[in-house]
Amino acid sequence: MKTLLAAALTASLAFAGMAAHAAATVGQPAPAFTLTDTKGTAHSLADFAGKTVVLEWFNHECPFVKKHYGAGNMQKQQNAATGSGVVWLVVNSSAAGKQGHVNAEQANAILAEWKATPTAFLLDHDGTVGRAYGAKTTPHMYVIDGEGVLRYNGAIDSNPSADPADIPGATQFVEAALGDLAANRPVARGTTQPYGCSVKY
Repeated sequence: MKTLLAAALTASLAFAGMAAHAAATVGQPAPAFTLTDTKGTAHSLADFAGKTVVLEWFNHECPFVKKHYGAGNMQKQQNAATGSGVVWLVVNSSAAGKQGHVNAEQANAILAEWKATPTAFLLDHDGTVGRAYGAKTTPHMYVIDGEGVLRYNGAIDSNPSADPADIPGATQFVEAALGDLAANRPVARGTTQPYGCSVKY
């Protein structure tokens, strides 16, 4: 009997742990967070109440990330979004010693070299926020509405390749989600399968 109870308790704790790291759910409040950016400023999701927020998981060494930055697709979307009042936050969850890990100085140099224009580059080196959202890949994209509700979770576009030549023919899921929100429409496609390199927790 004690063995059965111990097994049940172990299973219960394992399930609780899994639930704690379950992916954020579209249609539900987005997980709250506070992270420091590469300039030393702390940003909380609550700071952006009333604004649409895009989260972009980032690893500069990942070929799928290079695809979208090398072709200018990510920068184009960042510019269009921030120009219309959207907050665009790049998040780096690569742990120390893992692929894509950067310190603040390195991150700022990459942003400058790639001419990227996010609102901020956030450092999540212990992976707390990445795990809270269930971020699996780089890039993995999320769109949160002005009321703090998650409205999109998935890929940046519909073509899961690392070839920049595939971008023009792909459906741009993040652009579409932002367009729906700007027009006060429900997001037509709230969830897609993210693709890219695994997040290096």
